[in-house]
Amino acid sequence: MLIKNKKTRAALIALLALGSAAAWPRAVVAETVLRIGMTAADIPRTLGQPDQGFEGNRFTGLTMYDALTGWDLSSADKPSVVIPGLATEWKVDDADKTKWTFKLRPGVTFHDGSPFNADAVVWNVEKVLKQDAPQFDASQVGVTASRMPTLASAKKIDDMTVELTTKEPDSFLPINLTNLFMASPTKWQAFYDKAEGADAKAKSQAAWTAFAKDASGTGPWKMSSFTPRERLELVKNAAYWDKARVPKVDKMVLLPMPEANARTAALLSGQVDWVEAPAPDALPELKQRGFKLYANEQPHVWPWQFSRIEGSPWNDIRVRKAANLCVDREGLKDGLLAGLMVPATGTFEPGHPWRGKPAFEIKYDKAAAQKLMQEAGFGPNKKLAVKIQTSASGSGQMQPLPMNEYLQQALAECYFDVKLDVIEWNTLFTNWRRGAKDPSANGSNATNVTYAAMDPFFALVRFLQSSMAPPVSNNWGFINDPKFDELVKKARQTFDPAARDAALAELHAASVDDAAFLYVAHDVGPRAMSPKVTGVVQPKSWFIDFSLVSMQ
Repeated sequence: MLIKNKKTRAALIALLALGSAAAWPRAVVAETVLRIGMTAADIPRTLGQPDQGFEGNRFTGLTMYDALTGWDLSSADKPSVVIPGLATEWKVDDADKTKWTFKLRPGVTFHDGSPFNADAVVWNVEKVLKQDAPQFDASQVGVTASRMPTLASAKKIDDMTVELTTKEPDSFLPINLTNLFMASPTKWQAFYDKAEGADAKAKSQAAWTAFAKDASGTGPWKMSSFTPRERLELVKNAAYWDKARVPKVDKMVLLPMPEANARTAALLSGQVDWVEAPAPDALPELKQRGFKLYANEQPHVWPWQFSRIEGSPWNDIRVRKAANLCVDREGLKDGLLAGLMVPATGTFEPGHPWRGKPAFEIKYDKAAAQKLMQEAGFGPNKKLAVKIQTSASGSGQMQPLPMNEYLQQALAECYFDVKLDVIEWNTLFTNWRRGAKDPSANGSNATNVTYAAMDPFFALVRFLQSSMAPPVSNNWGFINDPKFDELVKKARQTFDPAARDAALAELHAASVDDAAFLYVAHDVGPRAMSPKVTGVVQPKSWFIDFSLVSMQ
């Protein structure tokens, strides 16, 4: 019908415009995107058990996946503690301390829509522990089983209850389980059913390769697109089970940028909104230009881990103590790192419940260090040759090349002749599990891999217990001390928290007195970002919750 009345026609046009405008916000509001420059040289693996150390867990583990237990990352002031994740509660059996019952969270679904239940838990345990399981993937074992070495099996009790069994009583199990991420068995099975291969093993490998390109977990972020070595795009999971942690931005883009100056330049130019570990000498410019800087002391240690195999120069405790006394940590902090570290006098500092009372005081005392080296047979005309394997970048490595060059110069004053063997970060991390006896060590008698100290196993046990030598876990130097073994057993089999803390403090004090590592620094996790990034909580943890972040 033709509308001839101009007023009527104008009113109708206005009404139609108003009606259309109601649909505008959904269509025209700009997508919020957070772009992050990582220190890794490649995207950490996306298939459920990341590589690249704990940077992998931070970016492709805790984002797309959940574990039975998790970390509370909501506070910048309180220590991060273990909290319920996909399990709502757990209990060790009173009569048999090798058996644990876990109650599962109801109503959780994977990104593909399939349900999370006890069958999924058993499937994910067996993907790394049961070699004859169709989904068993040897490539995921090293970064998982070595972090929960006592877990033996999982059994379904009912749809929402599982029983986990350990090889021996282990009070650390709930903490260890933060590293076992739950991937979707349904999604994997669909890839397996379509896979081609000469046998079941080949089909399984093909299925995992396909899964890594189109992953499905239960986490707050879902995979959107993936280009190896270039970028990973994640989008928010609006249906995430924890409504308080549904991401506040629509998309997060992860970009590998292993070189500190390149990361910093990318931030300054607007290529990214957030960088991990900016170049320390650029901090004044970043502050002047209005960028935000975040740092917080982390349970994370930057060390040299010594070889203790036959013939190692570090077998002499005088040499190990001399190295610890020859480093001016305050000078390293105030100079090279522009304040972005905490000097390390052990894995834990005074005030921590696991610190204990070590008799050996780690401090800068060059004269004492020189005296110890002279007692060991070295001096200005007879230097001790040592070789350290390190990386040019990587997860938690801070500024590895400049820091190791600083140590090289410092130790030269105490009659050490330090050679650096610089390799790619992920290769270094892989070599860490192979040990000092492996050809991959390339003749090195120390390795520089930073380690997280959030729980007893990661902080102490995997380095000090003799049974944790490669290929089981990260006792790279093959330490074999009956005292350490006895203290580990005591702590692991103590289920009362206060008594367990006391046993761990005794173990830590013993390790410091033995100068088990060259303790250098605690990381503070420096991050720099655009003023557009808001809502950041930098916890006292190696991890961070990206779900809380907004973009203005």
